[in-house]
Amino acid sequence: MRVRTAVGRRDQLPTDALLGIHVLVVDDDEDSRNLLRMVLEYCGALVTVVPSAEAAMRTLSRITPDILVADIAMPDRDGYWLIQQVRALARERGGGIPAVAITAHGDEHGPERTLPAGFDIHVRKPIDPWDLCQALSALARRG
Repeated sequence: MRVRTAVGRRDQLPTDALLGIHVLVVDDDEDSRNLLRMVLEYCGALVTVVPSAEAAMRTLSRITPDILVADIAMPDRDGYWLIQQVRALARERGGGIPAVAITAHGDEHGPERTLPAGFDIHVRKPIDPWDLCQALSALARRG
């Protein structure tokens, strides 16, 4: 998969950057879910996608992914509710999972709000696929 990049950056996504990493993607927008799935799978991740924070919590009762990627602005229960619920879980049930906040609302939901809420990384839409794969790879290694 080729991506447009700044001068001096690689123009190929790293197909093994997330090899063996299970990512749970939570986004109410179907197009965003599909794009995230495509990019992350291309980078080697095993990806589970769900359309809501409630669905994410049900999924987390059955599986423990390596990384959580969640949209912030979702109807009903938002990403802040989700990360609060996740961080309340016991560590062995996923309470310490590395988490990435994704938002198109940078001013309202910037890193000064998402990071103290419990997310480890803040990513603003539109997403740069190369940067996302690299950030998740670094997060998984830190994990």
